[in-house]
Amino acid sequence: MNRDNKVSFKDIKTLTLLAMLIALSAVGALIKIYNTVAFDSLPGYFAALYLGGWYGALVISLGHMLTAVTSGFPLGLPIHLLIAVEMAVCAWLFKFFYKKFNKYIAVLVGTILNGPISILTMVPIFGWGFFAGWVLPLTIASFVNIFLAALLYEVIGSRFYKSR
Repeated sequence: MNRDNKVSFKDIKTLTLLAMLIALSAVGALIKIYNTVAFDSLPGYFAALYLGGWYGALVISLGHMLTAVTSGFPLGLPIHLLIAVEMAVCAWLFKFFYKKFNKYIAVLVGTILNGPISILTMVPIFGWGFFAGWVLPLTIASFVNIFLAALLYEVIGSRFYKSR
């Protein structure tokens, strides 16, 4: 809002884009790759670049929760909430590394954080067998989601809207 407490066109545009990206996350949540690994995070990573890191964190965490809901919360609600927070951090850091360094470093760091590192945080709860079973599919899916988000931003995003 501006100083006169009136909603500006920019606020409406941002809110509309945010809603559309959350809706796309819901659609991506239905496209499962492996168990709860889906295409729900692509809109979140795109939102991080296009709208800003905090918006991306919101979209990606809601996207994960939508995937968890459509999968029946196989790891339990508390674990999926933890994963949603981890993914929010990944989206914010993806934006940070993209802006600070370049798209290649950002895709690499995002993939490592959302893949092996996030699975490592689950080892104390589920053990090394869980890590061994999830690390490859999650890392591949993370790379695909992050790479496609960066590619979409390069192709369409950076031409229409300067990121914050």
